[in-house]
Amino acid sequence: MACMQYDVVWPKSPLATARRPLAPRLTDGLAGKRVGFLWDYMFRGEELFPVLARELEARGAEVVGYDVFGNTHGPEEAQVVGDIPSVIAARGIDAVVSGVGA
Repeated sequence: MACMQYDVVWPKSPLATARRPLAPRLTDGLAGKRVGFLWDYMFRGEELFPVLARELEARGAEVVGYDVFGNTHGPEEAQVVGDIPSVIAARGIDAVVSGVGA
């Protein structure tokens, strides 16, 4: 019987960008905070985000809808994603929820 030999590969690519520290957590609650929603317009965000918005607003947060940012997976993805930091700064957003469809 012939001996079979297989090559093993690792599907994980090297990091393309340097790691950066995470943003500080909101330790003092959501009251008075502004929360932005990001969405890739792929899976049921139109159902999920209104429910999440009601819950956040019940805790005193103001919600900035995903429509303000645009589609993070559409034809203008590079521009939309590139603009995220400036939209966050311009709108005074304290935290972001990013919804990614599966």
